[in-house]
Amino acid sequence: MLNRVAVLSDIHGVLPALEAVLAEPDVRAADLIVLTGDIAAGPQPTEVLDLLMSLGDRVGWIAGNADRELLEHRRSTPAAPSPDPLTPWAADRLRPEHLDLLASLPRTLTLPVRGLGTVLFCHATPRDDEEVVLVDSRLDRWQEVFTGLDDDIRTVVCGHTHMPFVRLAPKLSASLEQGGAPIARLVVNPGSVGMPYGRPGAHWALLGPGTDLRRTPYDLDAAVRDITRTSGYPDAAAWADYYLYARATDADALAAFGPRDGRTNTP
Repeated sequence: MLNRVAVLSDIHGVLPALEAVLAEPDVRAADLIVLTGDIAAGPQPTEVLDLLMSLGDRVGWIAGNADRELLEHRRSTPAAPSPDPLTPWAADRLRPEHLDLLASLPRTLTLPVRGLGTVLFCHATPRDDEEVVLVDSRLDRWQEVFTGLDDDIRTVVCGHTHMPFVRLAPKLSASLEQGGAPIARLVVNPGSVGMPYGRPGAHWALLGPGTDLRRTPYDLDAAVRDITRTSGYPDAAAWADYYLYARATDADALAAFGPRDGRTNTP
C-alpha cells in the first residue's frame, strides 16, 4: 500500500516545469511518482526523458498518445505523418534508449493507495489514449468509458485534456444488481505540468489519503528564455510563450474538446 503518490501528467518536454515540480518537498517525499503520459513531445524531449530516467524506480510510467506518436514516427516506414510539426522534430532527437523506453510503457497502471483504494492510472481513459472526458461530461459518458473496469477500482486518474479536476462518476456495481446502493468512483485529472490550459504554472496532484490538486509556480520568463536558447526547435520561442503562459483559456479548451466528448453544445 502506497501512502503518497505524486501524479505528473502531460509534461510535454518542458524541462523547467518538470524541474520545478520535482523540487517540491511533497514530490521528493512521495513513495512513487506516476507519469500519466505525454511525457516527451515538446521542445526539450531528451532532457526531460534523461532527467526522469535518472530517478530509477521512483517513477511509474504510462504511455500517452503523444508518446505513441513519437515512436510511430521513428519506427514506421515511411514515417507516420503528423499535423503537429513538433512531433517529428522531437521524435528525431530521441536516442535508441529513449525509443526502447517509450515502446515498453504500459497503457494503464493499477496501484493501491492509502485512503483511495485500488487506483487505476491512465492517460485519457482506461480503454483509449486519445478519448476525451471532461469535468462536465455526461453521466452516461462516464459509464461508457468505464465499461469493463473491475468493480474494486474506486479511483481513476487520467490526464490528456490539460485541465485539472476532481469529480465523482457513477459506478456500475454488482452491489447494485443485488439491491445495494451504487458506489461512486472518484475521477482525478492532475492537469498538465508543461502545457496548462486556463492558468499558468506546473499542475500536478498528490494522492493519499485524500486528493490534492497542486500548482507549482516557477519563473516563466526565465523558462521561455531557456527553451528558446537551448531547444533547437525552430518555433521554440512562440511555442513556449503560448503554452507556458497558458494563452489558451479553459473555455477555449472546452470548446475544442467538446465535440470529441460527444456533446453538441459547448461553452
